[in-house]
Amino acid sequence: MNETGAERPLIETGEGGSTGRTLVIVPVLTRHQRHEDEHTGRPRLGRSPEARLEEAVGLAQAIDLEPVFTDIVMLADPRPGTLLGSGKVAELAEIAKEAKANLAIIDHPLTPVQQRNLEKELNIKVLDRTGLILEIFGRRARTKEGSLQVELAHLNYQRGRLVRSWTHLERQRGGAGFLGGPGETQIEADRRLLQDKIIKLKRELETVRRTRDLHRAKRRKVPFPIVSIVGYTNAGKSTLFNRLTGAGVLAENMLFATLDPTLRRVQLPHGTTIILSDTVGFISDLPTHLVAAFRATLEEVVEADLVIHLRDIADPDTAAQAEDVEQILSDLGIDAEDAEHVLEVWNKVDLIDDATREQLLQATDGPPISVSAITGEGISALAELIETRIAGKLANIEVVLRNDQLGLLDWIYRGGDVVEREDREDGSVALTLRATQARRTEIETRLGGAA
Repeated sequence: MNETGAERPLIETGEGGSTGRTLVIVPVLTRHQRHEDEHTGRPRLGRSPEARLEEAVGLAQAIDLEPVFTDIVMLADPRPGTLLGSGKVAELAEIAKEAKANLAIIDHPLTPVQQRNLEKELNIKVLDRTGLILEIFGRRARTKEGSLQVELAHLNYQRGRLVRSWTHLERQRGGAGFLGGPGETQIEADRRLLQDKIIKLKRELETVRRTRDLHRAKRRKVPFPIVSIVGYTNAGKSTLFNRLTGAGVLAENMLFATLDPTLRRVQLPHGTTIILSDTVGFISDLPTHLVAAFRATLEEVVEADLVIHLRDIADPDTAAQAEDVEQILSDLGIDAEDAEHVLEVWNKVDLIDDATREQLLQATDGPPISVSAITGEGISALAELIETRIAGKLANIEVVLRNDQLGLLDWIYRGGDVVEREDREDGSVALTLRATQARRTEIETRLGGAA
């Protein structure tokens, strides 16, 4: 206890950036796994325990934790009090003591009772998968809306978990803050404060939502189509966004490197202008608290004219990741199998050899487009495909500019491919353009129907 009577933080990060020593445990329920999709009834792809462990370690490292012990625990029957068996709990307690660990991450949802019992038995702080993801989102949020959404999700998650992990609400916090805090106060008073805080946050988010709706309404008045990039976390969405827009969005080889959505205007090769949206990465078993809190942000995906589903094709678990993304899209009311609305794109092809790429293409019904957002391979073809989906197929059109219309030459050159040009003796200019149907309509409007 410190001088104020509050419990000292269970994980301390010093000025040198020291990290919390962490146990990462992945429980695998062998007898209670879901084998069918609850919406479609089709068999779901099982994710390997090794892939789950690798992802859990990546999530821990995303907030600078130091995994000092990792383990996959096979469970036939989860224990209602601790999830894990008593023997395994005793073993982990000894390991935590020897490794001087101060946090255990259980990559599985825990009830408040299970979390408290495990903390008591292990004598260290315990986070389940939901708590860990909320902590990451709390660190990543940069905008006011992102911070509000994370805090609301955090408070809803904390309803039944006030003991030891509660940070008193009179102290304003920008993120989740599970890894320590001033400790427990009178629970009933905290619950009243918590409910008041939730109500206040919902009001603030409603104000933000109305502002977002106004911005969306303004974009509709300027009829630029919206193209939204979605995908599993770390699929390379921000890197592709930067490649297509020239923006400087943070792009790192890290789970949930970016959180807040970013929108930029982009002009495609043949003159079509779009609004490109980069969204938060998806993940398997995304906490329901987050899905609810981020509904306003995810509406950018729902409103999109075209959704790019970006897959990390070099990841061994890519098929299961794609299924998780499709499930979340389905929850948002988007049909992932609608090829006209959802464009699947394979990223990171520079990390696989030609033989593996050929095998992957042969294993699919309709080969998607392949790109490397890092090297630029396939980006031009992707931009043209996006333009075709948005504005229609390309065709050659003939345009004649009179003397008084030559001021439009620069605009035409900047917005499309000029295949042929003829400067006539009367001062007019005849052009052959390769353009989309939408571009042709725009040119005809500018020229008063003379194209």
